[in-house]
Amino acid sequence: MIRTGLFGGSFNPAHRGHRGITLAAMRALALDEAWWLVSPGNPLKPVAGMAPLPARLASARAMARRAPIRATAIEARLGTRYTVDTIRQLQRRYPKRRFVWIMGADNLAQFHRWRDWRGIARAIPIAVVARPGYDGRALAAPAMAWLRRHVRPRSAAKTWTMWSLPALVLLRFRPDPTSATGLRAGDPDWHRRYD
Repeated sequence: MIRTGLFGGSFNPAHRGHRGITLAAMRALALDEAWWLVSPGNPLKPVAGMAPLPARLASARAMARRAPIRATAIEARLGTRYTVDTIRQLQRRYPKRRFVWIMGADNLAQFHRWRDWRGIARAIPIAVVARPGYDGRALAAPAMAWLRRHVRPRSAAKTWTMWSLPALVLLRFRPDPTSATGLRAGDPDWHRRYD
């Protein structure tokens, strides 16, 4: 059984905050590796300002270099648009892997807007990483009202493969202020380096 974290996102561009959070989550959850699922297109994000998938994937691969992180555009290959479908396909295709979904508190704050978010929670354990400025909204979010009774203690994070689902763990690491929005503002043509 290979313990694998799934971390989906636009990676527009990938940055050291993504890498730091992933490595910290890997330690907290005792993962063998993590997969960055570079989204072909997030249904909840505007298309304007989104760099082409090959550039975003290249930036993710560069940022993941020399770490047990695999940057992949597997959703584009699978033809999945929604996380729930991606998770189900990955679980079928890779029966020797155990997957945990890793997301930031900013995503938990709007998790109730994801297609079949309860189905996601019933299919895979979820690790939510605290993110400054979002934690209050995340804990008050509609999805958290349902998930609250399924929260596991941080001290049990390494035992996630034995949890009955739904199951959620809240993780907190030293925050990294880097943001993709800030990087794009400073260099709107960043993706041209990867053409």
